[in-house]
Amino acid sequence: MTDISEWVRVDDTGVARCWWPGDTADYVSYHDNEWGRPVVDDFRLYEKLVLEGFQSGLSWLTILRKRENFRAAFAGFDFAKVSRFDEGDVARLLGDAGIVRHRGKIEAAINNAQRCVELVDEAGSLASYIWQFEPGEREGEPAHGSGVPATTPTSVRLSKVLKKRGWKFVGPTTVYAFMQATGLVNDHLDACDTRAMCTAARGAATIPQLRT
Repeated sequence: MTDISEWVRVDDTGVARCWWPGDTADYVSYHDNEWGRPVVDDFRLYEKLVLEGFQSGLSWLTILRKRENFRAAFAGFDFAKVSRFDEGDVARLLGDAGIVRHRGKIEAAINNAQRCVELVDEAGSLASYIWQFEPGEREGEPAHGSGVPATTPTSVRLSKVLKKRGWKFVGPTTVYAFMQATGLVNDHLDACDTRAMCTAARGAATIPQLRT
């Protein structure tokens, strides 16, 4: 891996990437194939928000490497199913060494599944509701360095809206990481080859319409 600037690196095949995946294969794959690409599937949006909540206080690589375990434990992140989890399921999850065994985060995931069901009934889909918060411009201005903010005005606003609706573990920092992960913002650096791919994917994506 070769440095071409302080924040963008080029691998031996000539691919330029943001600095943060380093040489870790799991991170490189996540950076190249997921981070910043638009997500419009409701189950995947719920999954990413839950996992960002579980990541709080931990490294994202820890969560990434446990993701398949999380999917098995949380019914493939089918929030209609998770919304019906009871105390027996909480006990099961607290005993599951394959995930992060944190009662507050587990209970938040179940609570948020219930909130998802409510929101889908109201708005038509989780995607249509979430994507109305897509910023109209690059709030974070991360194009040339590492200065991607932990929060933005939009993430603060979305966090407040979700909290008002009863969601848990959705602070502004968690919400901004969620926005980055789902392509609501494209925080790949300008010199990163994946940035253009994410931009093209966003242009081709069909965002569900909010129910009126």
